[in-house]
Amino acid sequence: MKPLRLLQVIGCMIAGVAWLFGREAVAQGPTVEPSSVEATPRAMAAPGSFESLLGPRPGGIEFVLGAQPGSDEALLGRIGTAAPRVPTEITTPGIPALVPQPRGIAAPEPLPAPRAPLYGSLALPTEDEEAEVPSRGISLDEAIDRLLRENLDLRSRAVEIPQARADVLTASLRANPIFYADAQLVPYGNYSEQRPGGPTQYDINISYPIDYSQKRRARIAFATSVLRVTEAQYQDAVRLEINNLYGAFVDVLAARQTLRYARASVEGLQRLLEATRLLYEKDLASRADVNQILSQLQIAAVGVVDAEENLRKAARNLGSILWIPPEEAETLEVRGSIEDRAPPPPPIEELVRLALECRPDVVAYRLGLQAARSGVGLASANRYQDAYLLYQPYTFLDNSPYNRRSSHAWAVGLTIPLPVYNRNQGNLERARLNVEQSALELRAIEQRVATEVRQAAREYQVSLEIVKRIRSEILPSAALVRDDRFRLFQSGEGTIVSYLESQRVYNETVKAYLDTAVRHRRSMLALNTAVGRRLLP
Repeated sequence: MKPLRLLQVIGCMIAGVAWLFGREAVAQGPTVEPSSVEATPRAMAAPGSFESLLGPRPGGIEFVLGAQPGSDEALLGRIGTAAPRVPTEITTPGIPALVPQPRGIAAPEPLPAPRAPLYGSLALPTEDEEAEVPSRGISLDEAIDRLLRENLDLRSRAVEIPQARADVLTASLRANPIFYADAQLVPYGNYSEQRPGGPTQYDINISYPIDYSQKRRARIAFATSVLRVTEAQYQDAVRLEINNLYGAFVDVLAARQTLRYARASVEGLQRLLEATRLLYEKDLASRADVNQILSQLQIAAVGVVDAEENLRKAARNLGSILWIPPEEAETLEVRGSIEDRAPPPPPIEELVRLALECRPDVVAYRLGLQAARSGVGLASANRYQDAYLLYQPYTFLDNSPYNRRSSHAWAVGLTIPLPVYNRNQGNLERARLNVEQSALELRAIEQRVATEVRQAAREYQVSLEIVKRIRSEILPSAALVRDDRFRLFQSGEGTIVSYLESQRVYNETVKAYLDTAVRHRRSMLALNTAVGRRLLP
């Protein structure tokens, strides 16, 4: 048969096989990454997907564990006239599994602090009532313990760590040897003197890949570094979730304190109403004065109802974070105070040093830089394909058509891909650039963290100074003016209007004090989050 005719026959056979097994061709699509608009949002991961819940991994670069660069087909040689066409996927572990890629869902963001509207007036309770801390209920430490134990979001993110350990296991798997058997020179019919050929040959061989470039060791090092990054990312997710708990816990404390202040205001207006009625009986006040104070008392009573509902709302929000049913959360008691009774934190420079050393997101980026360097080693090892050692323990030569004794033989061979072309140089260059990029990201996150710590420390200092000044200077002055106006009103020298105006100024000062005290309590816990360590209670 002529060579041209043979090519035509082979072409027709390939076309027939393609028609039989599928009329619709499936090919690789373009590898252009989708735009951020078309891509799935990072805040939403597909249920049941393999996307991570811990956000993008610092130092991440796409690697297929154990990939053979340029392996269009198997380079498995053997003694004889043919070679087995066995895909390398069955000898290379980890082909279907990727090292954790840039992650899908970002780490939890701090919850916004809801500010409920306040109705009615506020007044400072007595020192004993204000200093009172409930002896029962859940403390902040107990709330943190329950958060780590019961919060389903954190429990789902914690699964990322055993998944990363599974990636290390995948990276450590060795390639499988290949068993191959064939029959060669099998005639169509029989060989004869007119049609000589053969003898028919039956072979059994085993090919074992030799990882002489240490790809397996590089895979293990890279997957192990990714595991460390994942652990640090989970710790950062815990830090941010605790920050959410901080906000919800302070909301409950603030709402409870607001309720105390509202009840104190009602009690003060009740005493004023009784005093005004006595003055009315002595003809020192008018009915309009009594009705005006009664109206203020009714508004203050409405403020108590509103403050009670705000407290229940804050308790439900805290219960949702701690995975407490809403009906139980409404009656949740907390132990704590918005007052700052803790010793001052260390100086700012010491706080910055602590944050750079122990904050989990900085640690994650630092470990990500190590992972990027391990990625360079993996890309360098993947430049070379495995060599294949062939051992053929059994070869049977069938000489029976020639009336001769058949014979047995064995063979050994070695297949080494010649690295004439480095088909992994693009991945290697990308891995090296990723190291530079990761180093820049580390410097950027260190600078951002230092700025956050300084801002948190300044907020702590400023809010503390404002709280002290309102408590020691502004509140006493407003209270003195109010008391003087009340004495003038009792003696008949002043009007109820002037007294109520002084009461309004005092109430606004009390609101400002409460808001600033809550702001300072938040700044204490925000400083813990910024440093990444529990410094203030």
